[in-house]
Order: sequence, then C-alpha cells, then structure tokens
Amino acid sequence: MSETEKEYIVVVNEEEQYSIWDAGRQLPNGWRSTGFSGEKQACLQHIASVWTDMRPLSLRKQMEGAA
Repeated sequence: MSETEKEYIVVVNEEEQYSIWDAGRQLPNGWRSTGFSGEKQACLQHIASVWTDMRPLSLRKQMEGAA
C-alpha cells in the first residue's frame, strides 16, 4: 500500500498539539482523535488550517496570565 492510499487520522494531545496517526492503530496515551481522517496530505492540510498557534496550551495560558 502506498503512502497516498493509507488512511490517517488527525490527533491532538492535552497541550493542543496536532499530529497524524495510522487509522486503525491504537492511539498512544494522551492523544485523542479530532474526528478528521483521510489521506496523509489531506490530514496535513487540515492540521495547517486549524493549528494556527504552535505554542503548547500551557505556554499560551502562562503568557495570557502574565499579560
């Protein structure tokens, strides 16, 4: 099976950091599915459109508290 034929899911962790994961594989601890799935490129494009702030959630909260 080629890379373009494989199905992936978009996952996110507790720090709101995104990644892709092979569909059908058990997710590692601390990660959950966002509900988006598809070919690798589609998943990466989806991540690029929704993950606009690369800072981890804990850093964003810390910076908001200091402001």
